[in-house]
Amino acid sequence: MKKNFKFSIAAVFMLLQLNGNAQNKKFYIFLCFGQSNMEGNARIEAADTVNVDERLKVLEAVDCANLNRTKDNWYTAVPPLSRCRTGLTPGDYFGRTLVANLPKNVTVGIINVSVAGCKIELFDKDKYQTYATTAPGWMQNIIKEYGGNPYDRLVQLAKLAQKDGVIKGILLHQGESNTNDTLWTKKVKVVYDNLMKDLKLKPKKVPLLAGELVNADQNGACASMNKIIATLPQVIPNSYVISSSGCEAAGDRLHFKASGYRKLGKRYAQQMLSLLGYHVSIEE
Repeated sequence: MKKNFKFSIAAVFMLLQLNGNAQNKKFYIFLCFGQSNMEGNARIEAADTVNVDERLKVLEAVDCANLNRTKDNWYTAVPPLSRCRTGLTPGDYFGRTLVANLPKNVTVGIINVSVAGCKIELFDKDKYQTYATTAPGWMQNIIKEYGGNPYDRLVQLAKLAQKDGVIKGILLHQGESNTNDTLWTKKVKVVYDNLMKDLKLKPKKVPLLAGELVNADQNGACASMNKIIATLPQVIPNSYVISSSGCEAAGDRLHFKASGYRKLGKRYAQQMLSLLGYHVSIEE
């Protein structure tokens, strides 16, 4: 009888420990990576910094004294969501739209590791060093902010986030620097497969959402790449292409205006909500 009593106490103690360390299944984590359009290029406007729901979080990737943020910590996701002085990204209104349409007990967390101007090769953990050594000095400085290895930094943050919540999806916006590269889809698959393996994720449960570049209807400088991006689902079954049609472009025809990022972010969210089982109409 005494032994059984001791065993029961020990079992309860272990159960409490396990519950204390368990993931919050209602904390949905999303990984964002790519080049400048995912990093955020448009100027953040006043309306973008107010009324940000506390259920929308960002896991800070670098130390940002100007934002009073320390890397590896969660904060309410007031932009910027990438590095300390970047602009508006699709991730902003992706996250805002999700929390506005998900149940009130769901929290959304954004992780954004993106590098302006980079090719997809920078996120290939077996090839990034070769590519990084050929990058211009300004890009190398960004890479240094991520400890010299953006892919590894993304994985570090993702593993940290997995202690708190569950990774539900991956957002990609990249391709300008790989325009007309017919091997791009295969290169993206290498990165996606590595993330699945390194984070112990199941591809059937973690979709990849890839945004189109500035569209031909905006006279996009790299719009031809959208034909290649359109074939991504043929290479990665659980992937979805997000249209950039009608998303307003900046004067350089490479980046979006703030209004374009808002629209594109909502489209990422519409697709993700549908995959989560919430079929709602999102007003752009």
